[in-house]
Order: sequence, then C-alpha cells, then structure tokens
Amino acid sequence: MKKYGSFSGTVTSIQDYSVGSDEELKGCFKLMSLLSEDGSIVNFVISPTTYFLDHVMVSVGDRVTGFYDVNVPVILIYPPQYQALVIVKDNAYQNVKVDYFNSQLVSSDGQLQLNISSFTPILLQNDQPFTLDPANRNLLVEYGSATFSIPAQTTPFKIIVLC
Repeated sequence: MKKYGSFSGTVTSIQDYSVGSDEELKGCFKLMSLLSEDGSIVNFVISPTTYFLDHVMVSVGDRVTGFYDVNVPVILIYPPQYQALVIVKDNAYQNVKVDYFNSQLVSSDGQLQLNISSFTPILLQNDQPFTLDPANRNLLVEYGSATFSIPAQTTPFKIIVLC
C-alpha cells in the first residue's frame, strides 16, 4: 500500500531530466523545483505517468502541491528529490487529498471521511468512469468545505481512483 507524502510550493524551475542514455526517453522526464514559504526546496521528477489534476499546464511561478510515495527509497541529496505521482495546481476554491481510503471511506490518517453523492463523478486517471466501489483504494479527492468533526466529513466534487 502506498503512503502518500506531499510538498507545496512555488515552481522555481522546470527543466529536462535525463534518466539514462536511451534516446527514446530524452525529453520525456522533467525536474520541477519547488520553493515553500518557509524557504525549503524540493525537486520532483515528473515522468510520463505523473498525474496532473485536471490535466493542467504548470509553469514557473505557479503554486503547486506534489504527492509522492514516502515508502520509495530516495537518494540522500539536497535538495531532496522525489518521484512525483500526482501534481495539483493550487486553487483557492478546492481542497485536495491523496490517500488510501478504507471500507468506510475514511483516509488512512483518519482526518477525512467521504460522503459520496449520486452526483459525485468517480473517474480513472484517463477521465473514464470508474464503475466499482471506490472503498479500499488509493484516491485523489477534490472537495470544498468539510465539517469540523473528527474525521472531517465532506461530499467530494470529484474522485480520481489511482489504480
């Protein structure tokens, strides 16, 4: 099971990233550097499989959040470098959580519970409908307001199943 970590910041650079000598892969990977408000820097390796919420274009100066698997070994360098699984361009009108949701649709950290309505789109990463129960899966959840209870409860705008 993946355990997701995240880092939010302003994009300071996006450049090509070499993953070897394979000519077919040249230009397919990018290195995106983020600077947080507290001055921390993180580099994200963006691969062809990195999912960008709503398939947005990200540019230098944009505020984004990158999600990565904390269980994947990383090289010990500064700034830290993670393989980005999901990139979300920040938006004042939405909240996003990427996590494993159990059979009760509660996130693994116990902070968010989903109340899915019949109008909540549940999609695959390629925007095709997901027709099974989203419980017991890794989900990207886009939502607005939530209750102040523990766990907070929300009715998501959209759910992306991370297969």
